[in-house]
Amino acid sequence: MWMCSTLLATAVWNFDPGSSAHAAAPPATNTAKNKAGANMKAVFAERKDLFDKTSALTGIPWYYLAAVDQYERTINLAKKRPAPDGTVAIYFTDLQWGGMLNPDHEDRNPQSIILFGGMGRDGSGDNLADRSNDLDRLHAMATFLLKRGSSDEDLRIGLWDYYQNSRSVQRIQQFARIYAKFDTLDLHEHCFVMPLSSDYAYRSTWGASRGWGGYRIHEGTDLFAGYGVPVRSATYGIVEVMGWNPYGGWRIGIRDLNNVYHYFAHLSGFNKKEVKEGEVVKPGQVIGWVGSSGYGKPGTSGKFPPHLHYGLYRDNGLTDWSFDPYPYLRKWEREERLRRKK
Repeated sequence: MWMCSTLLATAVWNFDPGSSAHAAAPPATNTAKNKAGANMKAVFAERKDLFDKTSALTGIPWYYLAAVDQYERTINLAKKRPAPDGTVAIYFTDLQWGGMLNPDHEDRNPQSIILFGGMGRDGSGDNLADRSNDLDRLHAMATFLLKRGSSDEDLRIGLWDYYQNSRSVQRIQQFARIYAKFDTLDLHEHCFVMPLSSDYAYRSTWGASRGWGGYRIHEGTDLFAGYGVPVRSATYGIVEVMGWNPYGGWRIGIRDLNNVYHYFAHLSGFNKKEVKEGEVVKPGQVIGWVGSSGYGKPGTSGKFPPHLHYGLYRDNGLTDWSFDPYPYLRKWEREERLRRKK
């Protein structure tokens, strides 16, 4: 069992690692954390039940529906798009739902919606296609995806038809693999990136200037430690990139379910027995070891003291951007220490 801490925001879909307001929030009491944890487990159970019902009706695996829903949740957050009421985050505009030429923008009649080419469907069995109903939105998305068929390749094409964006398709497929691996929605736990028993030091270095390879800002936090100190995955996620980078040396990039990219650089090596591109990882899993690789051709090392460069990047569906990981490292470290004292 790893020493991990659960990030219990008011709701998982509102957790924003790019929000300094969230990082500055006062620490919750144990009672508040316990209540938040119980509430989230209830939300996950309710959401899973909706996915199971729609899966039974349409034949689309529950984890695929969960992946679409979670991707929509991250995009709602990144684009500051209004999140639908209810448990499911899948979003449709009134024109998408009712049809571009439908004069009634609040139409809930399934027959007239189909007539006008709208996506709205009745998934709850009440003979209404209600855009505020979780099952109706899930069924509408499933119906659209099934136009191409139900195989993995068919669903991939269906996702492309809907999003017209290969990045979106990739993210949803990544999320689906994570959910399928662990067979649960409750996958929003985080750990500190090094064992707390190791000798390390760090401070906020995000935004500082860097000169090697041309002027640029430092897009992460440097954690200084000796060669060979284990580097751990901070999250449930999937290994998106692994290998050499002229700046970062031996590096690993992990994508989590909040659509945040975790970047680990300057490693001395990888845990190749457990970690490879496309592999699903969990919090606390050793992915490599601290080193001083980088700033040159493959194998270059020793141009600076050994340390881990750790970065976080948010994705809005079209591009990504760096934000300061320091508050989250401090939070995960503090919560892990508190957990160990119990």
